[in-house]
Amino acid sequence: MICKLFGSDKSKVRTNHTGSSCVLKWETILWQKVKKKYELLDYHLVPEYLQDNEFVLRHYRSDWPIWDSLLSIFSLHNETLNIWTHLIGFLIFLALTIDTMWDVPRLEQLFENLSRAQHMKQEAGDTVLNLTEPVTRWPFFVFMGGSMFCLLSSTFCHLLNCHSSSLTYWLLRLDYAGIGIMIATSFFPPIYYVFLCQPAWRHFYLTSISVIGIATVIISLIPVFQTAKYRAVRGLAFAGMGLSGIIPGAHALINFYQEPYCLQTLVYELGMAFFYLVGVAIYVTRIPERWWPGLFDIAGQSHQIFHVLVVAGAFTHYKGGLIFLEWRDKSGCL
Repeated sequence: MICKLFGSDKSKVRTNHTGSSCVLKWETILWQKVKKKYELLDYHLVPEYLQDNEFVLRHYRSDWPIWDSLLSIFSLHNETLNIWTHLIGFLIFLALTIDTMWDVPRLEQLFENLSRAQHMKQEAGDTVLNLTEPVTRWPFFVFMGGSMFCLLSSTFCHLLNCHSSSLTYWLLRLDYAGIGIMIATSFFPPIYYVFLCQPAWRHFYLTSISVIGIATVIISLIPVFQTAKYRAVRGLAFAGMGLSGIIPGAHALINFYQEPYCLQTLVYELGMAFFYLVGVAIYVTRIPERWWPGLFDIAGQSHQIFHVLVVAGAFTHYKGGLIFLEWRDKSGCL
């Protein structure tokens, strides 16, 4: 039977018993379609732009409205832990940044520095750096800002990538840019504070890593490299960018191998490198889900482990950065 509209006022619907059944039937069908549209889907049912990992088989969101995508942060699907691992990491680094901004050297430390400065000036003249003020913090906060940008852009990428292919296209670019920025800004504290008294080397290394970082980001933004086929290329590009720090690191060791602070930071920098490299290896190989497809759809998949290791590496670098600050606050340029 066909449901009919009677009268000139279309806001009023008159139906007989048969018509009521027809309306009810169509309402039921419509609701089933809407409900099905926002259900979690299997891998083979989602669009190609969401098929990034063939070993994650279920619990995909697909073509959800922006508002529903935002609210999905509180629901369980295969991106839930990818979202929260980096959102929590962002909040941790935000708190650490605020804490570091308030953590200035104590007054007695400044008097100690002043005494040392006067003593060294008597022996070496005015070439010694004035130690009455703590060393500048901007390189440290550049790193913190780069880390927070990476973690927050990653959070939004995983949260909203289910909306549409066009939005995902730009979110992925933002995500890759965030990774490059985080790696590049990670070099600022160690290079700046280690080569504080050697401005030529400081400027050379900071400029070099900035150029390498920009080039890596540009390469990663080329559309062809965003496909799952080039996952290894993306991982190796960012790993190579991180490994470029071996050169200034070796230079620093040669110059400051006798400096206890420098050796302490080396332990943290090696720890950071370990977390990052293991994370990249897990990301590229997609272990463990490739061994048991479907078992880690919700929790335990490689991308989630990669996220945790990124936060661990960044936090390790943060702890090393605090040692750099303490070193230069106390010694300045010797």
